Amino acid sequence: MNFVYNSDNYAIVAYPVRHGFELVDKQGGRNLFIQGSVARELRASIDRIPYEERDAETIDALLDDYCAGVAQPYSVH
Repeated sequence: MNFVYNSDNYAIVAYPVRHGFELVDKQGGRNLFIQGSVARELRASIDRIPYEERDAETIDALLDDYCAGVAQPYSVH
């Protein structure tokens, strides 16, 4: 497990062995695990953001789109 992105609103955790990412919505208390073609598309979407525009606001907006309607609430035990 490796943190690959961390902002006030979101974190992306990579799971290289599973070829996937966990998207954590810190403010919404939700998370989403993606792998395979969906994980590759997320990576490609981030890579398509021009470097000079690749800031927390832009990446967080992209993650909002990925998590909308499918991310599940998480709980800490």
